[in-house]
Amino acid sequence: MQRTIVHMMRHGEVHNPEGILYGRLPNFHLSRTGAAQAQRVADELADHDITAVFASPLQRAQETATPIAAAHGLDIITDEGLIEAENVFEGLKVSVGDGALRRPRHWMKLRDPFTPSWGEPYIQLAHRMLAVAGRARETARGHEAVCVSHQLPVYILRRFLEGQRLWHDPRRRQCSLASVTSLLYDGDALVDIVYSEPAGASDPLATGA
Repeated sequence: MQRTIVHMMRHGEVHNPEGILYGRLPNFHLSRTGAAQAQRVADELADHDITAVFASPLQRAQETATPIAAAHGLDIITDEGLIEAENVFEGLKVSVGDGALRRPRHWMKLRDPFTPSWGEPYIQLAHRMLAVAGRARETARGHEAVCVSHQLPVYILRRFLEGQRLWHDPRRRQCSLASVTSLLYDGDALVDIVYSEPAGASDPLATGA
């Protein structure tokens, strides 16, 4: 059987001094720390057999993917399936104790944490990420691919593949900035999932996420 590895990577820290939920908004770049995190992962993967690099179209993902692609002489393949999840609170502050969540007019948007009611359905998110993993596996068959995405898409894909329920406590997500969730395949069969933090651990609720 052919061994293929698809590395699902979360982007690095973002410059977000206002602490908003930026979601799919344009022009949110990596911070200086985020750029260093991206380079650290590129260095970690430098001796890997990477033959394809995919990235979400959002700026922070493209910037995270750039040093990885450059290290292997590859062009970035932009894939809409890797984009951040939709969220009705995009552009607002949503930290616990301040911002939008204190306003009664927003409370109805929180009525269903299982779908969830405030954004893209978890099952839809899982399916589009699974489709990207399939495309990356085909492109890099017998080698390795990197797919740079965002915290929730990567984490939901992992929960889906591990057979866990998709609704969860965001404070307990294991998906640090610039972390790598590696999907190991024999042929088309997923045989293992390995999580690593080449750039170190980070707070799941950090506003630079």
